[in-house]
Amino acid sequence: MHQNTPPTLIDRFGRRVDYLRLSVTDRCDFRCVYCMAEDMQFVPKSEILTLEELAQVAQAFVNLGVRKVRLTGGEPLVRHNIMQLVEQLGAMEGLDELVMTTNGSQLQRLAQPLSDAGVKRLNISLDSLQPRRFRQITRVGHLEQVVAGIDAACAAGFERLRINAVIMRGDNDDEVLDLVNFVKERDIDLAFIEEMPLGRIDDHDRALTLADSDWLRSQIEQHHSLAALGDPSGTAGPARMYALEGSRSHIGFISPHSNNFCHLCNRVRVTVEGQLLLCLGNEHSVDLRELLRSPGTSMQELQETLQRAMDIKPERHHFDNSEEPQILRFMNATGG
Repeated sequence: MHQNTPPTLIDRFGRRVDYLRLSVTDRCDFRCVYCMAEDMQFVPKSEILTLEELAQVAQAFVNLGVRKVRLTGGEPLVRHNIMQLVEQLGAMEGLDELVMTTNGSQLQRLAQPLSDAGVKRLNISLDSLQPRRFRQITRVGHLEQVVAGIDAACAAGFERLRINAVIMRGDNDDEVLDLVNFVKERDIDLAFIEEMPLGRIDDHDRALTLADSDWLRSQIEQHHSLAALGDPSGTAGPARMYALEGSRSHIGFISPHSNNFCHLCNRVRVTVEGQLLLCLGNEHSVDLRELLRSPGTSMQELQETLQRAMDIKPERHHFDNSEEPQILRFMNATGG
């Protein structure tokens, strides 16, 4: 490699990895039915990466050309002293985009500090605008608290905000247009995400409840004009984004079932236990925690491990609702 050429992460299929999703906790103050079981067993605290270890991992990735880091959970804002990590990453040289996915429960308190610390965008999960139904989906959440958090985020100066919604047939599929109107009123974005078969659940049959992106788009287009904004790229990630006519809002569709987007994959994930996941829908992984906790491990060794890991990044995922889930970890353990 030429001396002046910065190191990068390139997999066997020529895809450049420049986006890290970093889980800071598997814990959450909600228990959403598609994300985790009602009675979850969380990882012992001794097995989760410390804030210092999380910062080390982020620094190694940034040294290798990663320009975007998304903090995820569980719910990242329930992690003790999380703002310490946010402020460190927000000031990290070479990191262009620090973003976060949250359930919104803590945003009344933390939206402005997050913006001030350098978080550029938030994705906020919101699956229902009906208080009773919201409570059923989250099992414990309060809708008014989340809406107040969203409005606090709207006032906090972020570059862009996006609502993420998982629509399930027979459950909240009558709220598609209500959610579109909710974001339109606030000039923020909305992405509909097809539910992914991660973790074994007994709450519902995923094959029966799947609301695919084409059906969702057809529901919206009966009332609103959508103009395609091109292939998924840049800040939209795997979402196929559309401009909503008469609005600054964009509507997106993330379609792991109906419209595989793996050829565009530019991301990897690190779980809170320090497992480097090379694909959301596969178990290919590398244990970074063991390396981080080995005496004398250098930043160079960590970076070389990340570069070697690119050789096991798979070409694509294979999601199938007709079979038992192949991936038994829940979304809270994966980091979204």
